[in-house]
Amino acid sequence: MGRWRDGRGELVVPGEGGAVVRVPLEIAASYRARTKGLLGRDSVDGAMLLSPAGSVHTFRMGMPIDVAYLDRRLRVIAVRTMKPGRLGLPRVRARHVLEAEAGVMAGWGLRVGVRVAVEVKAE
Repeated sequence: MGRWRDGRGELVVPGEGGAVVRVPLEIAASYRARTKGLLGRDSVDGAMLLSPAGSVHTFRMGMPIDVAYLDRRLRVIAVRTMKPGRLGLPRVRARHVLEAEAGVMAGWGLRVGVRVAVEVKAE
């Protein structure tokens, strides 16, 4: 898998019966991009992947978000909805964090135990 670079891609979530959900993805791999995350936004198209990351906060955010913590194999180990102004607990096994608008991850089938994939778009 290696390290990602800042950019765009798709989050691939396996679903029931072989169905697949593809979600537009922003990749925040640099310190600067991870620090900014979704701060200052009113919405997000799809999701943002922070990597590496083991925890997040929602200080100065204008919206509640769904947060999924992923292990090194991109398996979901926890999913939480966080209101603005909160500090998320660090997850010991988390290596990556997905952020999206509150309520959307359940619709994608993102839950504990699901292993997602990331397809990076060539620039």
